[in-house]
Amino acid sequence: MNIARITISMMVITMAAIGFLMLAYPQAAWEAGVTGLAIWWEVLFPSLFPFFVISELMLGFGIVHFLGKLLDPLMKPLFRIPGSGGFVAAMGFASGYPVSAKLATKLREQRLISRVEGERLVAFTTSSDPIFLIGAVSVGFFGSSKLAGILALAHYGSALLLGVIMRFYGTKQDALDQKVDLQIKTVKVNSSASSSKPSEPSARFSLRLALKAMHEARQNDGRSLGELLKQAVSSSLQLMAVVGGLVVFFSVILELLTASGMMTLLYASVHSFLSLTGLPSALAEPFVGGIFEVTLGAKAAAAPVSVPLMHKAAAAAFILSWGGLSVHAQVASILNGADLRYAPFLAARLIHGILAAALLLLLWEPFMGSPSDDAWLNSLYGEMPAGWSSIPDAFLIFLKLISILLILSLLARIIHRLLTRAEGRSRK
Repeated sequence: MNIARITISMMVITMAAIGFLMLAYPQAAWEAGVTGLAIWWEVLFPSLFPFFVISELMLGFGIVHFLGKLLDPLMKPLFRIPGSGGFVAAMGFASGYPVSAKLATKLREQRLISRVEGERLVAFTTSSDPIFLIGAVSVGFFGSSKLAGILALAHYGSALLLGVIMRFYGTKQDALDQKVDLQIKTVKVNSSASSSKPSEPSARFSLRLALKAMHEARQNDGRSLGELLKQAVSSSLQLMAVVGGLVVFFSVILELLTASGMMTLLYASVHSFLSLTGLPSALAEPFVGGIFEVTLGAKAAAAPVSVPLMHKAAAAAFILSWGGLSVHAQVASILNGADLRYAPFLAARLIHGILAAALLLLLWEPFMGSPSDDAWLNSLYGEMPAGWSSIPDAFLIFLKLISILLILSLLARIIHRLLTRAEGRSRK
């Protein structure tokens, strides 16, 4: 109770301080709001809105359920998560934060996963959606779709590495939680047996079961194409309004803190840290902006002209993986509805950001050569249009990414067969 009162008091003091700063620096607040609104309308809306609609249609037609069922057999051996987590992983990577947190809490409420398994699941499946990574960051901010490949590889590859690392988290506690969950299931077996039975995942890879899951998802949805499209547009507009509001809000906050001089110490600290790591100190502002809001940080990462593209892309990879305090606040509020803890998620975001930046730097020369500035990429691939004119190019990349997911599902089948054979030999 005391903690709740302290939290409420801190929020009230913070809001009062922000209001005072807005009164003290009205011009800076207004200009920051206009800048945030311009980012939303000129870059985010044309880059994200069409693909938000497509994502809703994919969910309504059961395509995401199809991919989730294909990924089911890999979840237990690689990540120590039940097969039902495959759907959460597919939805998390396809729809972005904080979708996986919402789905993981639903699984936890149904006792399909333990508390530690839920925390593992949220930790590595909370990521940027490919629409934002490709359309907004790569094409909209950096002006080149060719950067999307290595940025996606670093972001999602490091997420999978994080999942493997998180499989060692909470081993002893997980066993205790599963015993408690088993007892609760036993008590409620008569009332919940019929509802929990369809949720049990298959332990084997099957294209037939994946197609069946897609068909059942489409039947359960039951909406006509016209109704599905109408609701997809409506929900996408609501989501875009939330995105725009967060961008404008944190844009104003950052500008007020900068105008009041409160950010000077933080900038100096980040400058010193970047100097120790060998990264350009000009990236201090993008990193600080990315701590608060992912869109503002990613846009700022693409801005410094004197910084090599490799380092700017590494900063963007870290910011996308960290997610920003706006995403952290959304996830924390969702986890609070269940018994999932926020601390593992916070640690996982930091690890994910470091892994993503390091992986991009390691893969840059094999994939992109040794560029020294932005002109190298533009001269090699050509300048890509940003904003509204980037939609056709980003749509093609989005289709390519779906093809890559299908290829990964085929690799999942091969890996599952190898693991099954190895397990059979060990039993013999």
